Amino acid sequence: MKKILNYINGELIEPKSGQYLDNYNPAIGKVYSLIPDSDASDVQQAQEAAQAAFPAWSVTPKDERSRILMKLADLIDANLDELAKAESVDNGKPVSLAKSVDIPRAASNFRFYATAVVQYSTHAHEMEDTAINYTLRQPIGVAGCISPWNLPLYLFSWKIAPAIASGNCVVAKPSEVTPMTAYLLSKLCIEAGLPKGVLNIVHGLGPKVGQAITEHPDIPMISFTGGTVTGKHIASIAAPMFKKLSLELGGKNPNIIFADCDFEKALSTTVHSSFANQGQICLCGSRIFVERPIYEKFKTAFVEKVKRMKVGNPADDTTKMGAVVSKSHMEKVLSYVELAKEEGGAVLTGGNQAHIEGECADGWFIEPTIIEGLSFDCRTNQEEIFGPVVTIMPFDTEEEVLMMANSTKYGLASTVWTENLKKAHRMARNLDVGIVWVNCWLLRDLRTPFGGAKQSGVGREGGFEALEFFTEPKNVCIKY
Repeated sequence: MKKILNYINGELIEPKSGQYLDNYNPAIGKVYSLIPDSDASDVQQAQEAAQAAFPAWSVTPKDERSRILMKLADLIDANLDELAKAESVDNGKPVSLAKSVDIPRAASNFRFYATAVVQYSTHAHEMEDTAINYTLRQPIGVAGCISPWNLPLYLFSWKIAPAIASGNCVVAKPSEVTPMTAYLLSKLCIEAGLPKGVLNIVHGLGPKVGQAITEHPDIPMISFTGGTVTGKHIASIAAPMFKKLSLELGGKNPNIIFADCDFEKALSTTVHSSFANQGQICLCGSRIFVERPIYEKFKTAFVEKVKRMKVGNPADDTTKMGAVVSKSHMEKVLSYVELAKEEGGAVLTGGNQAHIEGECADGWFIEPTIIEGLSFDCRTNQEEIFGPVVTIMPFDTEEEVLMMANSTKYGLASTVWTENLKKAHRMARNLDVGIVWVNCWLLRDLRTPFGGAKQSGVGREGGFEALEFFTEPKNVCIKY
């Protein structure tokens, strides 16, 4: 059975404890590899390696850092098929999705920051005939990067790339649920010639490894993507230690469809934005609001399209939805379907575990589910489900849908469908979220800031925002 190893100080090594955890293939419901059961001693070893590498890496010319990151991006491209298959087996998502989205985006993340770091500029402020001030942006030291299981390599690289591009060294923890592509990335880092200690990857459980990274006194910045509850816990530890914090947390995103929309585009994109990656994307539109004049028409067409979605073996190119990530997550998602029924909701389609024939007979699959008849403020419409379950509701006015859309504790993203330009601008201004897509979904320009309002996070990732997070500004004033 394949054994995953930690990547510390440029080498692939076993955890100090010698203990391993089971890693499951969710599509077949069976263990297929072993994960290091690392602890604080492994984190300490990784931190020491990163700290030792920092003095040299922090002054390595930007062009050289850029060259190494570009080579790493090229290696990801060259290993697309292997990485996509590994992501699918580890996560349960269709291979076609991993091949078209997850792995190419990971390469893009490294390539973007490889070029961004050599174009990054700072400010100068002249005080007329008195002095000139200029700002230095300098790397801080060792960054702790903790990433989630839903888009494993995609979001892992989203943190690592700007951290090391800007001259920091990293102690990183991928999710223990989906560690395989981070392990494969370790091998590519060695092949790319990344200096020892610049990136260190410690596998293991959150309460052991994530906790040790968060509370380590010599890891002064934490970048975390995951659940809001875990984010609160991390903040409670890191804030009193005055660590820099970037938290990208949960979402309960509204998808608002006005009667003047391009109906077919809104319909097809809503199917995608509801159920992409089995609904396990923090940006998925899980609350669908449809203006009343087209509500019945849209609902009928939406249900028909969703009923035709193929749930099946992730290795099959015709599969639209694969397995959810774990048995416990499947049970959690299905429990929300039962809660919705208790709250008065009617299941229009789906609502059950999907049973797949053949080798996936014991896998963890859920039918794409649409629920109608719930109040906007019930638990099903307020709590993050993070699975292939959406609710659909009618609305009558802009004011009403804004009230319902903004009613949750989350404020990550939203989608608005309208052909009225003034209405689009009004909605975008008044939605209490970090991202508004108008007549599209998940159209990402890597230069733009990414993050949410309210309990969807703290700070912004992406673009030069990430380079600013991983550097410290220093003002220099020189008198004439």
